[in-house]
Amino acid sequence: MRRGLRDGSTGAKITSRRGLILGGGQAIFIAILGLRMRHLQVEQADQFRLLAEENRINIRLLPPIRGQIFDRNGAIIAENEPSYRITMVREDAGDINRVLDKLTRLIKIDPDVLDRALAEMKRSAPFLPVTIADRVTWEDITRVAVNAPVLPGVTPEVGQSRRYPMGRIFAHVVGYVGPVSSRDLERIRDPDPILRIPRFQIGKVGIEAEFETALRGRAGSKRVEVNSLGRMMRELDRKEGETGANLQLTVNAQLQDYIQARLGEQSASAVVMNCQTGDLLAIASSPSYDPNKFVRRISTADFSALRDDVRRPLASKTVQDAYPPGSVFKMLTALAALDEGLISGEETVRCSGHLEVSGRRFHCWKRAGHGTVNLETALRESCDVYFYELALKVGIEKITNIARRFGLGSAHDIPMSGVASGLAPDKNWKRLNRGRDWVVGDTVNAAIGQGYVLTSPLQLAVMAARLASGKAVVPRLIKKIDGIEQPNRQDAPLDLQQGHLQQIRKAMYEVSNNRRGTAYRSRIIDAKFRLAGKTGTSQVRNITEAERKRGVTKNRDLPWERRDHALFVNFAPFDAPEIAVAVVVEHGGGGSTTAAPIARDITLQALYDGDPPLSAYPAKDRPKIKVQRQELQQLRQQFQSTRKSKV
Repeated sequence: MRRGLRDGSTGAKITSRRGLILGGGQAIFIAILGLRMRHLQVEQADQFRLLAEENRINIRLLPPIRGQIFDRNGAIIAENEPSYRITMVREDAGDINRVLDKLTRLIKIDPDVLDRALAEMKRSAPFLPVTIADRVTWEDITRVAVNAPVLPGVTPEVGQSRRYPMGRIFAHVVGYVGPVSSRDLERIRDPDPILRIPRFQIGKVGIEAEFETALRGRAGSKRVEVNSLGRMMRELDRKEGETGANLQLTVNAQLQDYIQARLGEQSASAVVMNCQTGDLLAIASSPSYDPNKFVRRISTADFSALRDDVRRPLASKTVQDAYPPGSVFKMLTALAALDEGLISGEETVRCSGHLEVSGRRFHCWKRAGHGTVNLETALRESCDVYFYELALKVGIEKITNIARRFGLGSAHDIPMSGVASGLAPDKNWKRLNRGRDWVVGDTVNAAIGQGYVLTSPLQLAVMAARLASGKAVVPRLIKKIDGIEQPNRQDAPLDLQQGHLQQIRKAMYEVSNNRRGTAYRSRIIDAKFRLAGKTGTSQVRNITEAERKRGVTKNRDLPWERRDHALFVNFAPFDAPEIAVAVVVEHGGGGSTTAAPIARDITLQALYDGDPPLSAYPAKDRPKIKVQRQELQQLRQQFQSTRKSKV
């Protein structure tokens, strides 16, 4: 049946309308698509270009140059040196075993090191370089370079590593650096990305650790083009990092070197401090160790030897260890009594060799007693009974208050590891820490620096400096950072009468310059540099009544670890104090026989800025000092030659 004209016309109109709707829809779609493409290609072009670049370009960190460390006169203590290493790229090497066999014929590689490198190579991507041998010699580098055609994938490289040219002299002060460990990363809240660079070195102990951020500097960067597998194709550009800050210490390297030699292999420590500025001129512990070994990965045998040594060479005894101060504490007991107005300089006490307190007998070091003594003679001859009597009058709270004013019982703020606070005890401390009440016997023991009282050699030096200056001088170890002088912290007033301090100073002068003084044999003859000091002996064992009756065993007859500690503190010159010195010799016996001669020699070395004339010593000591000086000079030369041979 044929459609009519009207029907055909209607169908055409419907078709035309559909076409228009469809065409319109397509036009709108194309328009939207065009606008979107314009938005992507024009308005967001930079963003997509950046994304494309990120797929093609990697940014890699460049280790910065670590800051150097100098002594107060500009001598280098810690520096950087070129470090040569051999790396291998696994995929470029082909037959790894064959290449390594050729390499080990050219240079010596420790089998353990080689095994660790192979294990690392298996864990790493095949195109990443792995260190095969570190800290190799320049000769090894040249051998590898000459034989490069037969060593595919092997590349000689140069980097930076830490070096301590003075070796053991500053080990306990400066510390050392070492590769970043997982433990290091765990204790840092927001670690710098540079710390994840393989074999990157950070400070482990000492100033290297305490000033890590400043010494490290800021990383640089380089842009490299990589392929789809992440392999580097070429370097596009680089931005060098920011060099770490240079530090200048207050320490005098020459004096530190002398002290290290003078202490020898004894388990001992010494601190020299400027009485006016607080500058630490020397801070030495003995025996010491070579920090360069730790930078180069110390062997198990060497570390075990250091760890197991009873003299503890790894410990920084000047700040980390705390000892009973013994009789060097007596000046503070006396000051507490003077400050409270409980005694005068002329008030006397009768010493019969002991004092009965609460049914217990407290003995004087001199069995027969000192007879009648006043403040000056009691300090000069170190009479214990006199200070037992003072303790009963003053009480522990006032003694502790004075001790804290002189820097005891709190950790001094210097950038060394494990700075000890020591202990200036009171009644509350014993209740909290021992669960018992304070008794009068505790006060009697504390009065002579025994019992619970503990001090570090640094604290003893601070105490001596404050006694000498009358000011609360604060120790300073960092002199300059990048050439900028670091300010001395303001000295708080001691709030003590100068007359009382003068009485203590005069008594300390008598200790070293009166024939009956305990340190008279270690006096200085040169009138310009006369010292004022105090000997101390701290017991490490309890002497029983039975032992006293049959005769106290002498130190030389006891095992080393049961002998008394020997201590000495002093300042000089007496009339115008410049330096304060503290010496502790572990298990050294008497302070007068062991510590005082060392302190006297150190004092003279510091005041003369080198070897003093023999005329500064007592006449009978001059032959011995002459021989000692020659021996120390030979020892210091040996140290220097050893250091040079390791460079």
